[in-house]
Amino acid sequence: MLAAQILAVAIFVIMFGIMISERIEKHWVTLGAGVLTIVFVFGVAMQSGSALMETLNVKSIITKEFWITSGEGGESSTGINWATIIFLGGMMVMVEGMAKAGFFRWLCLKLAKLVNYKPVPLFITFMIMSAVLSMFIDSITVILFLAAVTIELAKLLKIDPVPMILSEIFCANLGGSATMCGDPPNIIIGTGLGYSFFDFLSNTGIIAGICLVVIIIYFYIVYRKAIVPKAGEKIDLSAIPKPSEAITNKKDFALSCVIFAVAVVLLVTHSMTGLTVAFIGTFIAVITLICAGKNTPGLLRKVDYSTLLFFIGLFIVVGGLEQTGILEAIASFIGKISGGNIYVMVAVIIWISAIASAFVDNIPFAATMLPIIKSLAGTNSPMLAALAWTLSIGTDIGGSATPIGASANVVGTSIAAKNGYPISWGKYCKSAAPATIIVITMSMIYVFIRYCGGIEM
Repeated sequence: MLAAQILAVAIFVIMFGIMISERIEKHWVTLGAGVLTIVFVFGVAMQSGSALMETLNVKSIITKEFWITSGEGGESSTGINWATIIFLGGMMVMVEGMAKAGFFRWLCLKLAKLVNYKPVPLFITFMIMSAVLSMFIDSITVILFLAAVTIELAKLLKIDPVPMILSEIFCANLGGSATMCGDPPNIIIGTGLGYSFFDFLSNTGIIAGICLVVIIIYFYIVYRKAIVPKAGEKIDLSAIPKPSEAITNKKDFALSCVIFAVAVVLLVTHSMTGLTVAFIGTFIAVITLICAGKNTPGLLRKVDYSTLLFFIGLFIVVGGLEQTGILEAIASFIGKISGGNIYVMVAVIIWISAIASAFVDNIPFAATMLPIIKSLAGTNSPMLAALAWTLSIGTDIGGSATPIGASANVVGTSIAAKNGYPISWGKYCKSAAPATIIVITMSMIYVFIRYCGGIEM
């Protein structure tokens, strides 16, 4: 077993190192590492077909519980979490359909018009919109469209778009932490532990809501002078596009709105209906493709398959760490240094998660930590819940601190740079790093107060 453990750790470390270097696309890195895990860890070192089958986890897809469940228990965290992959794929199809119909551009222009294009209300409204949309839609997609429209409006309103983009990025990551479908780490945690959309909303959602109020005030104080047009600047409001001009096809627009509403309802009620996120993702994708008609091939081509492949390879590598007992050993180490104290465990997990996610992808970190917190908690459900919400907030918000910490950050800063507004590390971290520290500190205190006091060790 020692040889298998050494190989599993070596493959994981090398995979992470190559991903950080960004010389090879991430999905090829994780797929390659996954193949090495199968061949050398499961094949050569362990010579265990059962460990391989548990990691591939294909049998789970053909069980009734994978699609419809009584709500008791969750997906196995061992190996490939197919529920996460299928759900993400389905939502990607829906988002592409909404984008093609002009939904996101229409929403941005509509809200801008409602506040009469005044910079300060626009600044606050776009932060709130970024957070709310990211509760249901991938933050990358939200920032992709929001940043582009922000730059367009900022040029017409004679203001600097950078403060707005930076605040929108942070709020997108914060909003994503509020729900199970808001950020990939939450999908991994939710499907792995059997938590519902409402479980996240009533726990991390409350934390995100409280922090959002504080962060809006924070960014307003930091950027209040930068978001006001210079004196004497003439603003031509007639040059701003009308919201209706964003709609490419009225029928497709109406259908995309209905499909989005159905997706939200299904996600909110899935703990009551018994429909799993895998079922919801598949159903929404099928309905979107049926409504797309002749545009179906185009939508399918735009799906980000590289991200789905990235997940598959990643889960195999993490499965190797789990099958060889490495993750259990890490959990035991955290348990020892914390002395079994839940307050210390929460502090260690939230700050390690935040710091790590500021520099490396939070998805593999969350996938790695999930079985660790399960091992730490054992059969103590209240402790597991507290650690799960701690891990969720730490991984989701920690990535906001640097330009490379989350995909939304990379997308937002790239769009700004392409339009002549480069954002340096210094400019980004000057406002985002303190905001991250504020949110992580507030979240830790909240977890201490709400959860830790009532946990019996």
